[in-house]
Parts: sequence; C-alpha cells; structure tokens
Amino acid sequence: MRIVVLGGTGQVGRKVVDRLERRAQAVVVASPASGVDARTGRGLDAALEHADAVIDVTNSPDLSGRAARAFFEATTSHLRAAEERAGVKHHVVLSIVGADQADEEGYFAAKGVQEQAVQSGPTPYSILRSTQFYDFARRIAEWNTTEDSVHLPPKPVQPVAASDVADALVELAMGRPLAGAVDVGGPEQMLLPDFVNRVLRFDNDPRYVVEDDDAALVGFNVSGDLLLPRSPSLTAVTTLDSWVHEEGLRKLVGRR
Repeated sequence: MRIVVLGGTGQVGRKVVDRLERRAQAVVVASPASGVDARTGRGLDAALEHADAVIDVTNSPDLSGRAARAFFEATTSHLRAAEERAGVKHHVVLSIVGADQADEEGYFAAKGVQEQAVQSGPTPYSILRSTQFYDFARRIAEWNTTEDSVHLPPKPVQPVAASDVADALVELAMGRPLAGAVDVGGPEQMLLPDFVNRVLRFDNDPRYVVEDDDAALVGFNVSGDLLLPRSPSLTAVTTLDSWVHEEGLRKLVGRR
C-alpha cells in the first residue's frame, strides 16, 4: 500500500511513519517541511498521487477554539478535494474522545467540526477517537496550577500511550474503512488527579495535586463525564507504569 501521513513529523505522525516502514509499506511523509501545507492545499496533489490511504494526524498550532476550528476546516476541505482528485480509497483521521459531543466553542468542538467534515466528504473514512495521551498530564497540570498546587476534579479518565494510538491508526489504515468512529483508551481507568500526580512524581515536579470536587477543569470544553471511551472501543496495552519506565529509559539514554 501507498499511505500518506499528513502531519508525519509530529508526535504521533513520527510513530505512525515508523510503524508503516517496519511493515514495508510505501510511506509519504507530508508536512510543511516536505513542501505540503494542508492549510492552503500547497503540495497536496503531488503528495497524494497514487495513494491508497491517507492518515491525518495534523494539529492546529493554536489550540484556542476559533483558531483550531479554522485550521481543521481549511485542512480538511483541501484534503478532501485532493483525495477525490487522486482517487484515494481510505481517509483515516485522529480525533479525541468526546469531540462529537462538545457543545461549547473550544478545541474539542473544533475536532468535532473536523469529524463532521470528514463524514460529509466523498472519500470512505475511519475516525479514531483517542483518550488523553499519558504525557498530556503535564499540560493539564500547567493549565490547572494555582501557586504551588494543581486542583483537579475527581473525574475518571483512561489515558493512553501515543505509541498505542499510532498502532491503532496503522491497523485502521490497512483495513477496510469503518464509515464511522471507534474510540481507543489505555488499559486502566483512574481518577484525573491520580493520573496527573503519577506523571508529576516521575518528573520530580514539586507541585501538589489536590482532588477538588469544586475545581473547574481548565483546558477541556467537554463534560468530564465524556472523557472515557465509548463503545465501539479499542483497549490499548501500555500501562501508565510501563510508559513511565520507558520514559525513564529514554531519559537515561539521552544523558549518555
């Protein structure tokens, strides 16, 4: 198969490209660095020539709702048109659990708009909705810190390793289009404060994580009750402890 990875130099994109190459697939890495700008459509026709499938893991450089919505509307519009011209048979896009139910202006809602644009296009599609990545705990802490404490409501979450999400994207792209969406989450449910606290302890971060029923969850424009995967769903294999161990090994190797 010839598979184009749009956003192939990003956090998830690099992992997707690596896995496809290991499986001896023909991979096209499409990003601004390779002359492809999905926001304007520049370079898309050349990148998609003879492509069987496209995996879209692009992300808006600005996570605010209005900017993210404009980014996803523009990129999906250009991509849909280029796919139709090239005769692409499968469009796979990475989204977020709960994006289809976000009812406020914000990043989750912007991803919901992207999903709708994919669903209304002519190319057969599959949508993978992921829970929060393990390393996203650091961003959650940053957004919800007051002085030396991180106040978080005790909402259940099921975070996942980005590497497992990459595996799922590859499996979807090499299969038949779902004409729908599937959720993916990690193997463990935990409360949000516990999740963030475990990652901060690994980082030797001195901030306290406080379980606070009254805390407003900053950085999410979706109900805390919508953060878990829904059926149909995939369960990834990498536990938080395993991910922390792997992160520690990478840091150790990096210091040598």
